[in-house]
Amino acid sequence: MDHLHHTYKIGTVELAHPFLMAPLAGITDSTFRLLCSRQGAAMTYSEMISAKGLVYGDRGSAELLRMEPGEGLCSCQLFGSEEEFIRKAVQKLSERERDFLTGVPGAPLGHSLIDINMGCPVPKVVKGGEGSALMKDPWLAADLVRAAVRAEAEEAEEQERLPRPVTVKCRIGWDEPVRETVLEFAPRMQEAGAAAIGVHGRTREQFYSGKSDWELVARVKERITVPLIGSGDLFTAKDAVEHLQAGHCDMVMFARGALGNPWIFRQALDLWEGRPQYEPTGEERRAMMLEHLELAIACKGERRAVREMRKNWGWYMKGLPGAAQLRRRVCEEESAAGLRNLLETIDFT
Repeated sequence: MDHLHHTYKIGTVELAHPFLMAPLAGITDSTFRLLCSRQGAAMTYSEMISAKGLVYGDRGSAELLRMEPGEGLCSCQLFGSEEEFIRKAVQKLSERERDFLTGVPGAPLGHSLIDINMGCPVPKVVKGGEGSALMKDPWLAADLVRAAVRAEAEEAEEQERLPRPVTVKCRIGWDEPVRETVLEFAPRMQEAGAAAIGVHGRTREQFYSGKSDWELVARVKERITVPLIGSGDLFTAKDAVEHLQAGHCDMVMFARGALGNPWIFRQALDLWEGRPQYEPTGEERRAMMLEHLELAIACKGERRAVREMRKNWGWYMKGLPGAAQLRRRVCEEESAAGLRNLLETIDFT
């Protein structure tokens, strides 16, 4: 097991192991990231944050920067298609986290890396030339990376600290005729200054249909010297470990596989280090659901937290007897007290 002595680094940032939590819009908020960190995620990502939103002072965009004590390493994922706004967003991020990044005791938390989203397939994002649309314009994509790297270097010099690494997350291409775009795209991003490349093994047109093309992901690894972070169809700890052992990538990002199962990082690390895979008990599932609710209430207030548990608790309950009926009951509840009472009635055995 030579990999047990391997060092995992993205630029100047050292990671404990190769199992990360991918950015997911509407899901990887500070509460979910904290739960994943507690279960061993080596690094998490924020939800994707609009560069324009940050620059213009949009409250919702700024809210997505929130971090919780104990989160561990977290990358701030920005999306945009204009150099000016990417540059200014990096400056805004640095201004907000100035005290933490310069080591002032008791200062707020800060992000350890900056990621640029070049993989989101959602129509309203690609319509603006952002997300996976950038794979159709690798020159612009490279300019965005350079802008972020320069801006972060300037901020770091001013604050007398090390610059945060800038990374990219993309797909293999736009559609089937150009499904191998990533083979040229990834090296270009590295040349522009990206410290790591995350690749989801589907095209934009696939969204999440079909299968992730891990053979193509592995070919990307041969084209770059910075770490390759693979993603796509990692539904179990075993899936992730097998791709790492096959040499398809340097690290992996769990996405849908972690929904309702933040233990997946602990499970993956068990397999990676040769231990039996950990399996949470029914009571541990119940406790995790309650903890998720309470953290969300503390961060967002009861009304919003209760609404958000409709999706989150649905994932935790997947596979339980009568899960569909339980999900309906969760959706009918309007208060935290109602959810707590319902939780006590669920049979996890």
